[in-house]
Amino acid sequence: MKKLLPFLFLAILLSNCKSKKAYSSNKQQSPTIEVNTRTKASEEAETIADYAKKFDGTKYKYGGTTKRGMDCSGLIYTSFKDNNVNIPRTTSDLKSYGDWVDLKDVNVGDLVFFATKKNSRKVNHVGLVTRIRPGNIEFIHASSSRGVMISSLAEKYWYFAFVQARRVL
Repeated sequence: MKKLLPFLFLAILLSNCKSKKAYSSNKQQSPTIEVNTRTKASEEAETIADYAKKFDGTKYKYGGTTKRGMDCSGLIYTSFKDNNVNIPRTTSDLKSYGDWVDLKDVNVGDLVFFATKKNSRKVNHVGLVTRIRPGNIEFIHASSSRGVMISSLAEKYWYFAFVQARRVL
C-alpha cells in the first residue's frame, strides 16, 4: 500500500494540472494578405503618410487633431489637411467618401476602416495605409488605449475587424 500511495498521489496531481495545449492550426498563424506591390503610390500619398507618421506616439484624445492628442479620424483629417486635401472630419463621414478599393489593390495613402465593437460590423475606426509589402499592409491610426501607432493588417485582430478600404486621392 505504501508503494502505491506515491503513484496515486502523482496521478491525482497530473490529472489536476491545467497545462496549455500546443496548437498548430492555421487559426494561430497571422493571416497573409494578397497585395499588389507593383503599383507605386503617388508622391502626394507618400507625403501624407509621412506626415501622419510624425504623430506616432501621440496620446489619444477624443475629437483631438493636434500633437497634444488626437482620435483616429483627427489623425486622418490633419494629415490630409496639411497637404491641402479637404476630407470629412469624422469616421462615419469618411466611410463613404472617396472610392471603394479592393484590399489586394490598397496602396499607401488609402484609408482602411474597421468595426472594433464586439458582434458588430458597423465601422467605428479608421487608419491610413503607410506601407505595403508582400503579405502585409501597415497602417497608422489612433488607438484609444495606446495612442497613435502603426499596426499591421496581418495581425489577427485587425484582419478580422477590417471592413473596407477607400481611396481619397
